[in-house]
Amino acid sequence: QVQLVESGGGLVQAGGSLRLSCAASGRTFSSYAMGWFRQAPGKEREFVAAIGWSGSSTLYADSVKGRFTISRDNAKNTVSLQMNSLKPEDTAVYYCAAGRLVVTISTTYAYWGQGTQVTVSS
Repeated sequence: QVQLVESGGGLVQAGGSLRLSCAASGRTFSSYAMGWFRQAPGKEREFVAAIGWSGSSTLYADSVKGRFTISRDNAKNTVSLQMNSLKPEDTAVYYCAAGRLVVTISTTYAYWGQGTQVTVSS
Protein backbone atom coordinates (compact mmCIF):
# COMPACT_ATOMS: atom_id res chain seq x y z
CA GLN A 1 0.00 0.00 0.00
CA VAL A 2 1.30 3.45 -0.94
CA GLN A 3 -0.26 6.74 0.07
CA LEU A 4 0.57 9.82 -1.96
CA VAL A 5 0.20 13.49 -1.08
CA GLU A 6 0.88 16.23 -3.62
CA SER A 7 1.91 19.79 -2.83
CA GLY A 8 3.29 22.85 -4.56
CA GLY A 9 0.40 23.86 -6.75
CA GLY A 10 -0.78 27.43 -7.05
CA LEU A 11 -1.37 30.40 -9.31
CA VAL A 12 1.40 31.56 -11.62
CA GLN A 13 1.66 33.83 -14.63
CA ALA A 14 2.40 32.45 -18.06
CA GLY A 15 6.13 31.93 -18.48
CA GLY A 16 6.61 31.29 -14.79
CA SER A 17 7.65 28.16 -12.91
CA LEU A 18 6.27 25.87 -10.25
CA ARG A 19 7.66 22.79 -8.56
CA LEU A 20 5.25 20.08 -7.54
CA SER A 21 6.16 17.49 -4.95
CA CYS A 22 4.61 14.19 -4.06
CA ALA A 23 5.34 12.58 -0.72
CA ALA A 24 4.84 8.85 -0.46
CA SER A 25 4.33 6.69 2.56
CA GLY A 26 5.45 3.10 2.73
CA ARG A 27 8.78 1.31 2.66
CA THR A 28 8.36 0.08 -0.91
CA PHE A 29 8.38 3.48 -2.60
CA SER A 30 11.69 2.79 -4.33
CA SER A 31 10.22 -0.24 -6.09
CA TYR A 32 7.53 1.78 -7.88
CA ALA A 33 7.55 3.75 -11.06
CA MET A 34 6.02 7.16 -10.47
CA GLY A 35 3.93 9.25 -12.79
CA TRP A 36 2.36 12.67 -13.00
CA PHE A 37 -1.00 13.16 -14.68
CA ARG A 38 -3.26 16.16 -15.03
CA GLN A 39 -6.91 16.85 -15.61
CA ALA A 40 -8.33 20.12 -16.84
CA PRO A 41 -12.01 21.01 -16.43
CA GLY A 42 -14.14 19.13 -18.92
CA LYS A 43 -11.24 17.06 -20.17
CA GLU A 44 -9.98 13.57 -19.57
CA ARG A 45 -7.01 12.88 -17.34
CA GLU A 46 -3.81 12.94 -19.36
CA PHE A 47 -0.29 11.73 -18.90
CA VAL A 48 2.42 14.30 -18.12
CA ALA A 49 5.59 12.48 -17.08
CA ALA A 50 6.86 9.28 -15.50
CA ILE A 51 10.06 8.03 -13.92
CA GLY A 52 11.37 4.55 -13.20
CA TRP A 53 12.25 3.20 -9.79
CA SER A 54 15.93 4.14 -10.07
CA GLY A 55 15.35 7.49 -11.75
CA SER A 56 17.31 6.53 -14.84
CA SER A 57 14.27 6.08 -17.04
CA THR A 58 11.92 8.98 -17.76
CA LEU A 59 9.06 9.59 -20.13
CA TYR A 60 7.31 12.83 -21.05
CA ALA A 61 4.23 13.90 -22.93
CA ASP A 62 5.12 15.82 -26.07
CA SER A 63 3.24 18.84 -24.76
CA VAL A 64 5.62 19.25 -21.79
CA LYS A 65 8.88 17.91 -23.19
CA GLY A 66 11.68 20.44 -22.70
CA ARG A 67 9.67 22.42 -20.15
CA PHE A 68 8.95 19.92 -17.36
CA THR A 69 11.41 17.70 -15.50
CA ILE A 70 10.49 14.76 -13.31
CA SER A 71 12.83 13.55 -10.58
CA ARG A 72 12.74 11.41 -7.48
CA ASP A 73 14.54 11.01 -4.18
CA ASN A 74 14.12 7.47 -2.88
CA ALA A 75 15.80 8.33 0.41
CA LYS A 76 13.08 10.89 1.08
CA ASN A 77 10.21 9.01 -0.61
CA THR A 78 9.44 11.93 -2.86
CA VAL A 79 8.91 12.59 -6.54
CA SER A 80 8.95 16.07 -8.01
CA LEU A 81 7.84 17.80 -11.16
CA GLN A 82 9.69 20.98 -12.06
CA MET A 83 7.52 22.99 -14.44
CA ASN A 84 9.07 25.85 -16.37
CA SER A 85 7.77 28.14 -19.12
CA LEU A 86 4.24 27.47 -18.00
CA LYS A 87 1.36 28.13 -20.36
CA PRO A 88 -2.33 28.75 -19.69
CA GLU A 89 -3.06 25.35 -21.24
CA ASP A 90 -1.07 23.74 -18.42
CA THR A 91 -3.86 24.73 -16.03
CA ALA A 92 -5.20 21.56 -14.42
CA VAL A 93 -5.32 19.47 -11.31
CA TYR A 94 -2.06 17.53 -11.17
CA TYR A 95 -1.95 14.05 -9.71
CA CYS A 96 0.96 11.82 -8.83
CA ALA A 97 0.59 8.09 -9.15
CA ALA A 98 2.56 4.93 -8.35
CA GLY A 99 2.73 1.89 -10.56
CA ARG A 100 4.98 -0.89 -11.79
CA LEU A 101 5.79 0.41 -15.26
CA VAL A 102 7.01 3.66 -16.78
CA VAL A 103 4.05 4.10 -19.10
CA THR A 104 1.54 6.71 -20.19
CA ILE A 105 -1.58 4.69 -19.45
CA SER A 106 -3.28 5.83 -16.26
CA THR A 107 -5.01 2.52 -15.58
CA THR A 108 -1.64 0.84 -15.01
CA TYR A 109 -0.99 2.99 -11.96
CA ALA A 110 -2.39 1.48 -8.78
CA TYR A 111 -2.09 4.33 -6.32
CA TRP A 112 -3.08 7.98 -6.68
CA GLY A 113 -2.85 11.16 -4.71
CA GLN A 114 -5.68 13.65 -4.25
CA GLY A 115 -4.24 16.19 -6.64
CA THR A 116 -3.00 19.76 -6.49
CA GLN A 117 -4.37 22.66 -8.52
CA VAL A 118 -2.12 24.50 -10.94
CA THR A 119 -3.49 27.65 -12.54
CA VAL A 120 -1.54 29.57 -15.16
CA SER A 121 -2.83 33.02 -15.98
CA SER A 122 -2.25 34.69 -19.32
